Amino acid sequence: MIAGDSHYYRGLRKKLIEELRRKGITDERVLQALYRVPRHLFLDNAFAEWAYKDVAFGIEEGQTISQPYTVAFQTSLLDIQPGDRVLEIGTGSGYQAAVLAELGARVYSIERIEKLYEQSTQRLKELGYYTIMTFLGDGFKGLPDYAPFDKILITAAAPEIPQTLVDQLKPCGYLVAPLGKGSVQKMVRLFKDERGNIHREDFGTFRFVPMLPGIKKKAPS
Repeated sequence: MIAGDSHYYRGLRKKLIEELRRKGITDERVLQALYRVPRHLFLDNAFAEWAYKDVAFGIEEGQTISQPYTVAFQTSLLDIQPGDRVLEIGTGSGYQAAVLAELGARVYSIERIEKLYEQSTQRLKELGYYTIMTFLGDGFKGLPDYAPFDKILITAAAPEIPQTLVDQLKPCGYLVAPLGKGSVQKMVRLFKDERGNIHREDFGTFRFVPMLPGIKKKAPS
């Protein structure tokens, strides 16, 4: 058992998983991955009771921990296989990265906000997610030194899909992202075929914080 987890919280997670099934999430591997991740440990202790409600919740620096349904939906679209190298744009709290790791992915996660990067890096290590590599950087640039990736996940609203990220995707790989400049985005999945051609699928509408360029350093103490 992970320190800070309990039968009480596992019971709440079980109810959340049942709710996600009712809402249409059918990938049992993804649902079990969400069940194994103690979401309350990715929130401030004062808000732990909110962890297993199917809602997004604010964290520091004006960011959010995504609604569990959204995490499950995006993760299902990626079709993660054990050993997949996955690039995540937007570490945030680290919760989504933990779900990917529970599916057997080797996760490379970029966060542009230094304070969140430090917090999520420490949290993931404390929880034993040693297959997750975190980076402070500009998500628009990806991680060319570690490319190519089997799957790429963008966890913020992209005005358009950066070509630099498409270039870092392996043939027969998926890139999933919420796309759009307004308050509501459309979830899209890109598939790169063996010849490098890109095929796009559109799914439902979602709400994400915007994807921004550059690095936001911590204020001097």
